[in-house]
Amino acid sequence: MDIPDKLLQYRYHFTIAVFVPLVLSLLLYAAPRLLTILAYFWPLFASTAVLLMALIAFGGLSQFSNEAHGEKAGAGILDYVGGQPEHS
Repeated sequence: MDIPDKLLQYRYHFTIAVFVPLVLSLLLYAAPRLLTILAYFWPLFASTAVLLMALIAFGGLSQFSNEAHGEKAGAGILDYVGGQPEHS
């Protein structure tokens, strides 16, 4: 009678071990396929990729223009807001 008592001690673990794979398999069965999702969202992915490429391209160009002026971007505004006088 010792074994059934030990099994009853772990009855919640056994229930979870049966229930979780059952739920996961039902979700995988009901979920749409990955190619279906990609086919639906490909315009969004493509436009996001183009936007990121444009941001990287223009962000790199604006970095070079700030270096040409001799100060970091926003440093003059931060000094003005902070009330520090400009050095000549």
